Amino acid sequence: MKMNTPKIPTQLIMRNFSDILDEEYPELELCEIIDNSFMNEEVDRVRLDQIVLKNCQFNYTNFSNIQLTDVRFENCDLSNVNFSKSSVHRVEFSNCKLLGSQFPSSSLGNVRFDHCSLHLATFDSAKLEKVQFNETVLTNSDFYECKFKGIELNRCNLNDANFEQTSLKGIDISSSTFETLTISIDSLNGCKVSSSQAIQLVSLMGVIVVD
Repeated sequence: MKMNTPKIPTQLIMRNFSDILDEEYPELELCEIIDNSFMNEEVDRVRLDQIVLKNCQFNYTNFSNIQLTDVRFENCDLSNVNFSKSSVHRVEFSNCKLLGSQFPSSSLGNVRFDHCSLHLATFDSAKLEKVQFNETVLTNSDFYECKFKGIELNRCNLNDANFEQTSLKGIDISSSTFETLTISIDSLNGCKVSSSQAIQLVSLMGVIVVD
């Protein structure tokens, strides 16, 4: 799948994330932010455009209605961050911790999660188009009633993930692992799985498989 990567200039100025607290319309653009801590804050309708964030902590911060465009997060802790009703486009998360992060009713396009932890993350009622999850932990994550288009799940841990009311048609999960999923037969229509996964899924639906 061809994806659009973040469009970020090579020359960026250094900024602190706390600078947005002094702005009437909180926004940061064309900058690099390193080793910042911005935890337990609440800032509505932040706009981040063409920036790189490295080794930053945002635990328990409310970023509802945030707009992220052309952004790269590297080695950041975004655990329990509220991204509800957000717009996330051309964004990369690399080696990030997103334990319990919340993306309900959000729009994600051309987004990549590489080697991240999204344990207990919620995406219910979100729209995901051209989103890659690469070697990412998605245990107990919630994708209830999502709209998927062009989704890749490459070597992910999907154990106990919830895909109720979300179609996996055309999505290949054969390289990923799970012991159990919350999913309906309708959601699995057209999903690509390995032979061993097919046996697991049949067993989860109450069918007894005999040799």
